[in-house]
Amino acid sequence: MDDHSSESSNGNRSDRHSDVDDREEPRVEQSILEDEAEDADEAEREVDEQYDSSGTHGDHGEHANGHNGHGEGGMHEGHERMFRRRFFVSTLLSIPVLLYSETLQEWLGFSVPAFPGSEWINPVFAIIVFAYGGMPFLRMAVPELEDRTPGMMTLISMAITVAFVYSLASVVFPTAPTFFWELVTLIDIMLLGHWIEMRSVRRASSALDELAKLLPDTAERITEDGGTEEIPVNELGEGDLVLVRPGASVPADGVVEDGDSDVNESMITGESKPVSKEPGDEVIGGTINGDGSLRVRIAATGDETTLAGIMRLVEEAQESESRTQQLADRAAGWLFYIALAVAIVTGIAWTIAVSFNATVIERVVTVLVIACPHALGLAIPLVVAINTSLAAQNGMLIRDRIAMEQARELDTIIFDKTGTLTKGEQGIVDVETVEDIDEDEALSLAAAVEGDSEHMIAQAVREAANERSLDAPAATGFEALKGRGVRATVDGATIHVGGPNLLSHLDMDVPPELTAFAERAGEDAQTVVYLLRDEMPVAAFALADVVREESYQVVDALHELGIEVAMLTGDSEDVANAVADDLGIDTVFAEVLPEDKDKKVTELQEQGKFVAMVGDGVNDAPALTRADIGIAIGSGTDVAVQSADIILVQNNPLDVVRLVKLSRASYRKMKENLAWAAGYNVFALPLAAGVLAPIGILLSPAVGALLMSLSTVIVAINAQFLRRVDLSLPSLPGVPAQQTAQSAD
Repeated sequence: MDDHSSESSNGNRSDRHSDVDDREEPRVEQSILEDEAEDADEAEREVDEQYDSSGTHGDHGEHANGHNGHGEGGMHEGHERMFRRRFFVSTLLSIPVLLYSETLQEWLGFSVPAFPGSEWINPVFAIIVFAYGGMPFLRMAVPELEDRTPGMMTLISMAITVAFVYSLASVVFPTAPTFFWELVTLIDIMLLGHWIEMRSVRRASSALDELAKLLPDTAERITEDGGTEEIPVNELGEGDLVLVRPGASVPADGVVEDGDSDVNESMITGESKPVSKEPGDEVIGGTINGDGSLRVRIAATGDETTLAGIMRLVEEAQESESRTQQLADRAAGWLFYIALAVAIVTGIAWTIAVSFNATVIERVVTVLVIACPHALGLAIPLVVAINTSLAAQNGMLIRDRIAMEQARELDTIIFDKTGTLTKGEQGIVDVETVEDIDEDEALSLAAAVEGDSEHMIAQAVREAANERSLDAPAATGFEALKGRGVRATVDGATIHVGGPNLLSHLDMDVPPELTAFAERAGEDAQTVVYLLRDEMPVAAFALADVVREESYQVVDALHELGIEVAMLTGDSEDVANAVADDLGIDTVFAEVLPEDKDKKVTELQEQGKFVAMVGDGVNDAPALTRADIGIAIGSGTDVAVQSADIILVQNNPLDVVRLVKLSRASYRKMKENLAWAAGYNVFALPLAAGVLAPIGILLSPAVGALLMSLSTVIVAINAQFLRRVDLSLPSLPGVPAQQTAQSAD
């Protein structure tokens, strides 16, 4: 693979991200919404400020990372309250308009008492609703028109303005019908739709506030004389020693210097089981201490903490915009021009047919009024909000929504072997014994001898004994034999544990059973160590990088989805092939240096494959960047890897399968919603223009508004079905199936 092709691939990836950055301009309505929310919530802020100044509230909700209760989530909550308030007020003011609408009275067969001045109820209340409820849309349409990029706000503003002006003209010229009841219901529906959208966005954005709340307000810093002082968390500095009492939250990232305890890290890593911590172990700010007391040396504060990194990723995901969302925004712009064109054609055609009169104006107005499909504005945001929520529930942080959307197109996924498909640590995978000793006794003796050793083989032996709940007998006279193994005395017998060098040094004959066992293990690239009792080999242990149980499910599930699985590793061909054969992996890249991993990604891309790379986000950073979609798998500080598009917080490769399934289901819902939204216009605009007028079928603004609201409801309900998507995985013998949601699609 030459450097030129490698650079070309990287350039394509860079261009992709550059294009995304160019497209992701801040939405023109954002500042308008902020102004509206500020105006609507001024009283609430004044109360909050008075409450803060009283000293009882303090710095609650404001931490070293700089986030507080009036941040992103608070802003969206203000938008939601603004639209909700205007919806309820406008709806209340719309009731008299509906009651005194002659059209509705005729349709529903009711009447209301008239009184002097009652003829002004409709125009007066409609004007108020237009001025109060329609103002946010009019203000947000101005920047779109100034930038010559008409979109959803322009469509809405055009519809309500045309209906308003036409209805006022109808008051002056009573021969034409008014659109007052259509006007107010249209505004009410628009406000309701934006309220729903803002609520969805706020719920997704509240993840930031919830993360910020994980950090405590204060910390107990240990002073030079051994005492403690309570200080605000934002005053902590790197190198400070803090006391974390039982049940308290860890104030910042650090390293345990003294104490033993179990720490609940589920809110950060998704791991439900508390993690044991002892001196030398790292702890993450925001996690909750168990029953023990810990003294922690602070290693990172503020924006450098793991929690701050996660919050940045969440914020990036919320600010990014999917290609389907961009398509919906562009569709609104196209629809604006289509509506104008249809209105012009309608006016010309009707003028030719019946000459210019009130009927022609009514047809043109009807086209412009019902061309506003609020369902188009809801089609994508609702799905994206639910998608983000489901991804977070399943341990996925989405930095780039385009990558999330494109995951449905993957046909090849490359996994780094060590630490991703395997545990990244040596473990005993097989045991062979001779004479009268069984496997449990052999492991107990080996664990007794290895009790004081920190060698990785010793750790593997002790772990295997613990998994079988074996009690190791007492050992005395421990001695490390450099380059050969260890020796100790157990129950009066001399026990050795070591590799082939130990046998050579003692000039031992190996029983045929153990020799055959060693040969089989060697074929699978496994390491063999022997157990000797009184200088006689009685057992052998095969060690290898242990394959994670989840990896079997991952490969099977991806194959079911029609995706090829490749493995990338720096290990030897023998080791790589042994793991690949065990898992059923399609393609193996072995003996690959870290700096060459990205070239293997390029090789697959040049074959026309759409490739994802799954790695730990450190040594695999070039490959993660080179891949069409980079997926970092890991917990703790690894979640802040900037080279990946998607981060799997729970260090679980099974989430790769869930990622693909969720991406496919979300895209399907987006297409369905766009179809419903576009279908409204395909059906309504020709009828409004009067295509079927020769056979007596004309679409009135009232019916058009009813169809519009119906399409909006259908889109909202359809998006909610995404919550029921089946993210379960196939089960294997001995491995419980993991299921996160019930299937309903």
